[in-house]
Amino acid sequence: MTGETDLSAPRRVRLGVALVVAALHGLAVVALIRAFAPDLAGRAVDAVVSTFAVAAPTPATPSPSPRPPPRSVAAAGSAGAAGRRAVPRAVAAPPPRIRVPRPASAPPVAASGSAEISGARDTGSGTGAGAAGGGTGQGGSGMGQGGGQAAVKIAGEINSARDYPIASRDLRIGDHVIVALTVGTDGRVSACRVVRPSRDREADAITCRLAQSRFRFRPATDAAGQPVASTYGWRQRWFYPGTP
Repeated sequence: MTGETDLSAPRRVRLGVALVVAALHGLAVVALIRAFAPDLAGRAVDAVVSTFAVAAPTPATPSPSPRPPPRSVAAAGSAGAAGRRAVPRAVAAPPPRIRVPRPASAPPVAASGSAEISGARDTGSGTGAGAAGGGTGQGGSGMGQGGGQAAVKIAGEINSARDYPIASRDLRIGDHVIVALTVGTDGRVSACRVVRPSRDREADAITCRLAQSRFRFRPATDAAGQPVASTYGWRQRWFYPGTP
């Protein structure tokens, strides 16, 4: 063993000093590059960066979505779209009440039976002026207080408005005619004469004709009960229904 001192530095110290010296040299080189070629550092940096750059995948271009068709704008004042067709609902209506006019009934024909005709009956109760009247005996051939029976109508009527012309209906409505009928011993009317005419002379003649063809009588009798000819008074009047 010698007495010499070991002047060598530790190994770690030498390594640190080497790194510092290398860094200083690097800085010097960079300073020289910036001084004489300023764009060289940028190109070097870009080259280094491009070396480590990773290309990102290009995003897929989205397909354009179909655009909705443009809505047609109706011109001002134009008619709107047609509405839905209306379907009527069937409604059962009640049957209408139809008032049938009541036909005007023709005025009935009224007969008053035996009219009292002064002096016109063989056995009448007039003045006795008849040929064989049962009056007071003042007639030419009167029988005074004779006890015979007057003729009695037993069949036949004139009570239909159809028996008379409709054209002259208004003329005779409310009026009447009185006729004297000659009743034979067989009970039939052999003659007719108008005693009191109406306003409708045609209706008067029809009354006589109908009385002769339709009326039947039980003939009058004398005091002995024998049938004799007589005169029978008949009044025919015309009126509307409901008229007293």
